[in-house]
Amino acid sequence: MSADGVLIVVSGPSGVGKTTLCKNIVARLPDTMFSVSYTTRKPRPGEREGVEYCFVDEARFQYLIREEAFVEWAEVYGHKYGTPKQALVEALHKGINVLLEIDAQGARQIMERFAGAVYVFVAPPSLEALRNRLCRRALDSGEEIERRLHEANDEIANFKSYHYFVRNDELLQATKELESIILAEQVKTNRLDPEWLVENGLVEPVMMKKNVT
Repeated sequence: MSADGVLIVVSGPSGVGKTTLCKNIVARLPDTMFSVSYTTRKPRPGEREGVEYCFVDEARFQYLIREEAFVEWAEVYGHKYGTPKQALVEALHKGINVLLEIDAQGARQIMERFAGAVYVFVAPPSLEALRNRLCRRALDSGEEIERRLHEANDEIANFKSYHYFVRNDELLQATKELESIILAEQVKTNRLDPEWLVENGLVEPVMMKKNVT
């Protein structure tokens, strides 16, 4: 029914569970894909090239910036992350929904360029719960964890910049909430392709012209 797919920007603090949520959505919604970002950081245990991220060195990343290959890019905790433009635009034009999991910096850049995108903020149950998750990951020093928590507090305070707020306390419930958001956005009237109405005999072409003029 929609002419293009929906771009869903999922943002939130580090360690809040954005990646897991996005993977769950892709498994549940067949016409939805996960945008694979480029990054200069090293792979974490279990991460696969081209699945979670495309891992590149600094020189390659700078080349992609010069070629304007990213719709957005940002430096986060000393590493660069960028969203590839071509794959994202092509998928949307094919009617595929695209999940874009990025930090708050990247989300702000996308807001300036994609007016029709849907912005979802994912929050932890509490800052203490987020601290526990970051500690269990065992990827950062105590000082780094405190820095991430400080930034998380600032990000959460700006929640009104987003269309939706999902509290990731229980993963299944958070997944259902994000899924409901996407399904509702797909059937909004402003996303409806008028030609689809004509092709399916729901309105006469002449009536469609009257509504346009």
